[in-house]
Amino acid sequence: DNRMVDTFNHLRIEDKGHYMICYLSNPPSHTLTSSGVAEVHKFLDLIEKNNDLRVLAFTGDGEDVFIKHYEVGELANSAEKNIESNLTQKDPTELHAFHKMLLRLKNLDAIVIAGINGNTAGGGCEFSLGCDLRIMSEGEYFIGLPETSVGILPGGGGTQRLSRLIGSSRALDLILHAKLLSPAEAYNLGVINKLIPKDKFEEELDLYCQDLANRAPIALSQVKKIIHQGLEMPLEESLLLEQKAFDVTMNSKDAARAMRSLLNSQENIEDVEEFNWEGE
Repeated sequence: DNRMVDTFNHLRIEDKGHYMICYLSNPPSHTLTSSGVAEVHKFLDLIEKNNDLRVLAFTGDGEDVFIKHYEVGELANSAEKNIESNLTQKDPTELHAFHKMLLRLKNLDAIVIAGINGNTAGGGCEFSLGCDLRIMSEGEYFIGLPETSVGILPGGGGTQRLSRLIGSSRALDLILHAKLLSPAEAYNLGVINKLIPKDKFEEELDLYCQDLANRAPIALSQVKKIIHQGLEMPLEESLLLEQKAFDVTMNSKDAARAMRSLLNSQENIEDVEEFNWEGE
């Protein structure tokens, strides 16, 4: 889509049909800025209505770095202004643009992947935590939330998403100590879903997206939706949510055809060959 090529300074989009890869770019610092966040919002405006999109991946356009961190210059200026103006601190009434961006990723039907091709800390790590799945390159890299080492805290959802992902005790330990993890440590804690050899990263990211894009789109988008929503609910309520989502899949032509073809082929469910999903 040419509109996507013309409108962005910080994003480079590869549209592969059922999946897209979005390269995040801000040389030479490779930080995320407010204008980068605004561009992701603009990009989401263009793709939210795209019903063919099944998988969306974000990765870094620079060498050895996903998103270094959020632009500290912006934060420092903001803190100094706050102190100079000496205004009484008001409670926020609305989520800021970074929060809204990650909530839009959560609400997309497409599965969202963070392809972490190098170092990422702070806001970059938080960006990846706002994606559905995280895969990371096995170089001499780090990932983490070191904000407390400069007197602030992870303000892009890090405290809330990391604790939901790995439990409050581990999240407290990592954030209080401003700890940066190696890819292997992050994988062992369950922060990363898959590690990929550094020299094969782009190719493997592509295959990872293809694999998900070739799976049953209605089932996958429903699973994404009910896992995210169900975490916030009491069990009985979330079981009703699952039941409703199950009914959605049971009313799809895809599922009816796939189950019938399984029965006709005498295959076991674990041996099912690739099936051509229509998304209906």
